[in-house]
Amino acid sequence: MEAKLKKELGCAMLKATGHSGGGCISEGQSYDTDTGRVFVKINHKSEAKLMFDGERASLEAILKTETVKVPKPVKVVELDTGGCVLVMEHLDMSGLTKYSKQLGEQLADLHVHNKRQLEKIHKEQQTVGKGAGQMEVAVVEKFGFSVPTCCGYLSQKNEWQDDWVMFYCQQRLQHQLNMVEKSSGDREARELWAKLQLKIPQFFKDIVIVPALLHGDLWGGNVAQCAMGPVIYDPASFYGHSEYELGIAGMFGGFNSSFYSAYHEKIPRAPGFENRNQLYQLFHYLNHWNHFGGDYRGSSISIMKKLLK
Repeated sequence: MEAKLKKELGCAMLKATGHSGGGCISEGQSYDTDTGRVFVKINHKSEAKLMFDGERASLEAILKTETVKVPKPVKVVELDTGGCVLVMEHLDMSGLTKYSKQLGEQLADLHVHNKRQLEKIHKEQQTVGKGAGQMEVAVVEKFGFSVPTCCGYLSQKNEWQDDWVMFYCQQRLQHQLNMVEKSSGDREARELWAKLQLKIPQFFKDIVIVPALLHGDLWGGNVAQCAMGPVIYDPASFYGHSEYELGIAGMFGGFNSSFYSAYHEKIPRAPGFENRNQLYQLFHYLNHWNHFGGDYRGSSISIMKKLLK
């Protein structure tokens, strides 16, 4: 692998450092090269290239907004032995302790970035004799993403749709429930979903949703800090409802009150937030059910019952 990396990166020196890491999906290792230190994520699954292509595109999209720090991606390299690696900038990171407020502010800036770009274009178009200039960052008016991404190791479609509720029901919840059906044929889940999908539009009455660029998997294990401030990583990005981001954020801890206060100072809670937050957590419980098995069945069923009351 190291010989392949040297060739692909065009470097003469590649030396493993003492820095390594990884989670339940991929392994990681830092290397010193002649052009600086890089971090290499390694995955040997057959879906590794799709996963890393999605992560690279996600990191690039967030980077372009200049709102919240992410590691800069370098290259996706397919291994001769199977699997794939994602090479990115090495950052000296530690657990998030003193930058929670800044993370809340910067995450909100990420979420309103596309809205501000849209407003800027519309304002320019209304100015006599002035058309919309060339903008470095894509302006997006639909929900989806340019490539598939993976939340964990399971791929998720990001085909562009005009309607957020349709996108979320079809490409997130239905997709997960199809996998549940295939693996376990869970009758209760199937019956609850048949009722819930009819009720979901009610949770979105009287709110306007502008596509927001999301990290997509923002739990406590995907945030950290470096000397300059907060860092987020391992994204599964797409353009969706900003509230979606706070679903998994509230499930496993890791975010304190200063994070939420700073975030909601910039993006206040809209009416009906609590029900939608549960609806967004449902995706992640289903995704965990499909990754790790029936331990997450109870939470998935419980949320569907609660939302149907």
